[in-house]
Amino acid sequence: MKLAALSTSILIVLFVVPFAGGREAFRDGASYSGFVKTAGTAAEPESFGKAADLVLSAMKSRAAKLGVTGVAVVAYFEGEDSQAWQSKIIVAGKRKDLPTAKDPGANLLAIAYAKAAEAADSLKPSGSAGRPLMVGETGWAGSDIRKADKGYWIAAFSGGKSEDDVDISNHGLDSLSKGE
Repeated sequence: MKLAALSTSILIVLFVVPFAGGREAFRDGASYSGFVKTAGTAAEPESFGKAADLVLSAMKSRAAKLGVTGVAVVAYFEGEDSQAWQSKIIVAGKRKDLPTAKDPGANLLAIAYAKAAEAADSLKPSGSAGRPLMVGETGWAGSDIRKADKGYWIAAFSGGKSEDDVDISNHGLDSLSKGE
C-alpha cells in the first residue's frame, strides 16, 4: 500500500511540477505581460493568455455583429512545425447544434479544432491546404493562420456559414496587429 502511495506521489511531482509556472511562464521560464508588435507579422506573444483573450474577444464581438453563434478557438505554436501549442476557446452563443430526427447535430468545438488542426499542419487556412484531406480534417473554411517572428497564430470559428467563419477568424487575428 505504501509503495502505491509513493508511486502516485512521484507521478504527481513528475507531471504537475513542470506546469507549476502556469501559462504566464511562456518563454525561457520568464513571466511576461502583453504582446510585442512586429512589423509585417502577427503579434508575438509575451503572454499567451492576454493575447488570446484579445483575439477571442474580437472574434466574439465580430460574431455578434454578424448575428452568428458558435465556438471560437485561438492557438499559438513556435517554429514551423506544430509540435506543441497553446490554445484557448470561447463559446459565442452555443457550443453545439443539438441533434434532431433528421440531423445528427454538430459539435462546434470539435469542428473549430479540426479547422485549426488543418491550418497547423498545412500552414494555410482550413479548406485551402492544396492537398488531399487527411482523416480528422473537414476541409471546411473557417480558420486563419498568421506568421509571427517565432511561430504561428491560428484562429478558427465554427457555427456560421463558411464565409462568416472565415471573416470572424480573420477579424480575431487582425486584432493582434491593431492591439484592440
